[in-house]
Amino acid sequence: MSASESRTADGPVLSGVPATGQTRRLTLAGVTGTVGRCRDHARLALEDWGWLPTSDPDRQARADDVLLVVSELATNACQHADGVDQLVMSATSRRLRVEVLDRADAQPQPRVPHTPGRPGGHGLHTVALLASRWGHTPRTDGPGKAVWAEIDMPSS
Repeated sequence: MSASESRTADGPVLSGVPATGQTRRLTLAGVTGTVGRCRDHARLALEDWGWLPTSDPDRQARADDVLLVVSELATNACQHADGVDQLVMSATSRRLRVEVLDRADAQPQPRVPHTPGRPGGHGLHTVALLASRWGHTPRTDGPGKAVWAEIDMPSS
């Protein structure tokens, strides 16, 4: 167990996250390099929350999964929804939630049939494989939606 986590009867708990949880927002409307900025913001949050750095290969793989989910959701918003308005990351000691907000009302649709050897169309399939849960909700602050994914805390 690393210095950034402790253990309860229910399993590991990250000590880098306040007991009430924490949310980070990155506003991106109208900027360039959106996917890279989202990934950098996510990496800094993971470091602050104790997911990174780690010497545990399983925990490192899970953190890499989070960064890939952020990249895929941001890329999808850029390709299909005129870009990312905001990246919102919320963490508790047991779960991390990534939300990418855009201004398009169209619901995200995984490509069906999914053909692994075909270029493109893998983003939402990748998110579904890596996240514990994912979905989308309409925005309450204007047009568009939030596409979200939740990643459960890795167990030791």
